[in-house]
Amino acid sequence: MSSATFTYEPVGATRDDLTFCPPGFHPMLVRTRLGEGQEVFQRAAEAVLTWEMHRALGVGIDAGADRAAPGTDVTVTLAGVIRAPCRIIWTAEEHRRAGWAYGTLEGHPECGEEAFVVDRTGDGTVWLTVAAFSKAAKWYARAGGPATRGLQHAYARRCGVVLRKLCGNLPEA
Repeated sequence: MSSATFTYEPVGATRDDLTFCPPGFHPMLVRTRLGEGQEVFQRAAEAVLTWEMHRALGVGIDAGADRAAPGTDVTVTLAGVIRAPCRIIWTAEEHRRAGWAYGTLEGHPECGEEAFVVDRTGDGTVWLTVAAFSKAAKWYARAGGPATRGLQHAYARRCGVVLRKLCGNLPEA
């Protein structure tokens, strides 16, 4: 873990409430249906927890561990140019819920928290939820205004598409 500090408060707020958004931040909540059944859930959970989903998106991932764990520093690189340092705040590996959230560190273009959670509902449907609260931290993110938020939403939707493809060869229960 680096000595970099989080750039926002309250750190860890997404753990119990994916819809939480502090004043002055922009909320995001994107849910994608991945399929049905325990096999789809297990495959999706593993892809999220091991960075496979992010790597399949084509973003660079430089992580201090092979699997998401609290305290792990992660730098996401977009287009080979924009570096976004983060730290894993919490992880979940439960019977029907798996995922993690990271918070932004100094040098990240945004300020806030983002969670990637796979859950299996009572009827067996498997969902990916990408939830965040954020605001611009760098000049270019501020200059992008609503377009920056639009790109964040497009990224979240793309996570769902990619994860659904990664789980696509599994039979539905």
